[in-house]
Amino acid sequence: MNKDQAKTVRKGEELDQQKLQHYLRQFFNQPQGELQVKQFPSGFSNLTYLITFGDQEAVLRRPPFGANIKSGHDMGREYKILKALENHYGKSPRPLLFCEDLDILGAPFYLMERVEGTILRASTPKEEMPNSQQFKRLAQGFVDTLCELHQLDYDRIGLGDLGHPEGYAERQVNGWIKRYGKAKTHDHKAMDATAQWLVGNIPSQQKSSLVHNDFKYDNLVLETDGSMRIKAVLDWEMTTLGDPLMDLGTSLGYWIHHTDPDFLAQNQLNLTTQMGNPTREELVEMYAQKTGLAMDDIVFYFVFGVFKIAVIVQQIYDRYAKGFTQDPRFKHLDKIVELYGILAQQAIAKNKLDRLF
Repeated sequence: MNKDQAKTVRKGEELDQQKLQHYLRQFFNQPQGELQVKQFPSGFSNLTYLITFGDQEAVLRRPPFGANIKSGHDMGREYKILKALENHYGKSPRPLLFCEDLDILGAPFYLMERVEGTILRASTPKEEMPNSQQFKRLAQGFVDTLCELHQLDYDRIGLGDLGHPEGYAERQVNGWIKRYGKAKTHDHKAMDATAQWLVGNIPSQQKSSLVHNDFKYDNLVLETDGSMRIKAVLDWEMTTLGDPLMDLGTSLGYWIHHTDPDFLAQNQLNLTTQMGNPTREELVEMYAQKTGLAMDDIVFYFVFGVFKIAVIVQQIYDRYAKGFTQDPRFKHLDKIVELYGILAQQAIAKNKLDRLF
């Protein structure tokens, strides 16, 4: 399995290499250090670059150009989370530096270690795709890693002030509905109906934990030896404190299975459609066995996850529609928003997670 490769920086997303090089020379105390910059081309949110400075490699994260969603792109907060996890969670990248001087890159940014390994993406070539047994192992590791995160004592590791876990689901539902309204470009009746249903069906919270908020295959770095062992979890930008089942719900929203209709699978948001991956209901059972949490309201959490993902996609499409990015991957994202609204309505109508069409 090949390592995740950085490529030429996309047009319009270049960094000021002269200023960055001067800054890094001071930080690393290497007056003669030379800087090279490439970009990891995948991902739809914060921009991620491979920084080579002298003989050192690091990953730079900065907000997307034109972003106006401050809480979702808070570099200092993301750096703080990684710093707290550094000695308590072996699957988080080690943070190196945080810079909030806007004169360097025009936005706050941070550097973290580069964890070398494989990241499975929709663009993974067929010949490099894991087989069904490997996906089965990966799915088990996926659940185990999520449970490990949810079992961390956030007060003990210094993240007790990261959020207010009580009432988390209600705040999330209302917050994502507001975000959808601000980014709306088309009327999708199924999305509006889903928003209304969520408001009226918020369950009681069983437990409080760290919530990653974007836990999916392409945010995992795997060993390159085919073992499917998870080396690191990436993209901690939306991590907070709350209901762990909201985290599971987001993962379920991304978990399109091969038994789902083609019009969902073709969106290629994840590789869970490959043979060997469990169904959403099987994934829930695996999680329940590890945690002991009741799954009576799991349809709510799945529907929330689907709605939230649709809103994130809508926000990205809104930036594209306004001309803040010319990335051609974003051209038809409004269609995915519509399909996810329909998926949510089917789950509500049938009160289940699988075989919804």
